Amino acid sequence: MTTTPANRDETRIETTMNGQPDPTDTRHARIEAAVREILDAVGEDPDRDGLRDTPSRVARMYDELLDGHENDPDKHLEVTFEHVHDEMVVVRNIQFHSMCEHHLMPFFGTVAVGYLPDERIVGLSKLARVVEHLARRLQVQERFAYQIADAIGRVLEPAGVAVMVEAEHLCMTMRGVKKPGGNVVTSAMRGLFRQRAATRAEFLTLIQGQ
Repeated sequence: MTTTPANRDETRIETTMNGQPDPTDTRHARIEAAVREILDAVGEDPDRDGLRDTPSRVARMYDELLDGHENDPDKHLEVTFEHVHDEMVVVRNIQFHSMCEHHLMPFFGTVAVGYLPDERIVGLSKLARVVEHLARRLQVQERFAYQIADAIGRVLEPAGVAVMVEAEHLCMTMRGVKKPGGNVVTSAMRGLFRQRAATRAEFLTLIQGQ
């Protein structure tokens, strides 16, 4: 016999093989309940046709947008190669989208990464993977740049790391000051990029395409 929950707010929670609630289902249930409360608080009807499935959509969206909180970004840099190369390696125009932790609104733009190898190099796509991993967290742009630089520095132990992030923040363009087109630029310099002005200037010239 099929039974129907007495309260439509009730959410079915799956259990794992050891009898414990599945963490994903538990997380989804909490997000869905919170979204329903927000919809109700702003004067909407969470049960109307266009909004009925919105809480579950939002829960699944956060799974995708914030999965960078799980695991360690260092895993993308585990495979390295011994190579005698003491010149700068730069990857620029790495596009990203992230969520600002202050207003839970997106910010997006590009990242440029440079490093000076010290015997070990890494596949270029792995640098982009580190950026993508760290972008899928609640972030502030300043910390985002530092975390990218620190991950590369920890694993590769290069002579220097440089990161430049340029982004547009919807919390500045859709609300508050409402100034579209105002990009924010942040950087993180490590090792020789911080110590030598000439090395830093070479990186800045390369990422500008000059």
